[in-house]
Amino acid sequence: MSERPSQRRFVARPGDPDDWVRAPAAAKSAPGADDAFTARLTIDVTPELRGRIKITAFQRGQTVADMLRDLLAREFPPTERDAS
Repeated sequence: MSERPSQRRFVARPGDPDDWVRAPAAAKSAPGADDAFTARLTIDVTPELRGRIKITAFQRGQTVADMLRDLLAREFPPTERDAS
């Protein structure tokens, strides 16, 4: 059995961070999955805040994901550069 290299190497990021952030993941989506590109974002919140978020989403009849996507879209609207 071969040994794994002891040193791990990092892949160099492209010079333009906007292109790097907007680049789709290399992995292909599952067959039949929605063709829209999405990216997962993980944040740490307190259990109390998580509870408030979930209750608010439930009261609004939304999923937490949909509610937070709407909130982020309002806070970070597209710029002229995004359209190009």
